[in-house]
Amino acid sequence: MPDPSPYTVELLFDRDCGFCVRSAEFLGRIDRRGRVSTFALQQRGAPERFGVDTDAALEQAWAVDSRGDRYAGAGAINAALSGVLGTRIPLFVYRIWGVRQLQDRVYRWVAANRHRLPGKGGSCAVD
Repeated sequence: MPDPSPYTVELLFDRDCGFCVRSAEFLGRIDRRGRVSTFALQQRGAPERFGVDTDAALEQAWAVDSRGDRYAGAGAINAALSGVLGTRIPLFVYRIWGVRQLQDRVYRWVAANRHRLPGKGGSCAVD
């Protein structure tokens, strides 16, 4: 019998970062079942909704899933992909030793260089 409550995810992103905006819009386009909700950290009360302060929200993406689990950085992206796909497989793969370290490293590089990456809108606060 299928689980009556679908796996859903809320994702916190930086609206002042063009790359982040583009990524959130991409998730919205591929999320056919509406399982991922995005919140800009600049929205009133958004960081608090995710249990972080503004500085932490500027450092990396954050996600909270329908189970109440909280994810940061590459984990948040994997949680969002899990929501879009309707399966937790991306999160299971992320937990594999080596995969997690690689994804975290790539995520840190992207976060540090996001102001150089393609995107529209925003004026990325990263120097």
